[in-house]
Amino acid sequence: MAKQQTKGFLLRLDPATMELVEQWAAQEFRSVNGQIQWIIADSLRRHGRNKAKGCQSDNQAADESSPAGEPATSD
Repeated sequence: MAKQQTKGFLLRLDPATMELVEQWAAQEFRSVNGQIQWIIADSLRRHGRNKAKGCQSDNQAADESSPAGEPATSD
């Protein structure tokens, strides 16, 4: 399977927010970058905004939502 292309950009966070994201990422066994990607994908999915071409499918986002291979749960 071909690797999906990504586009990078600079994100500035205040120190307190960054610390919270770092802690959350560690709890979910993700990198900070992976956690931020998951937060964005989850928000897009929850708000029905991921229908644009090039967005991850619901199945891909669900697969990435669970740490350490645990089954994803829906809200």
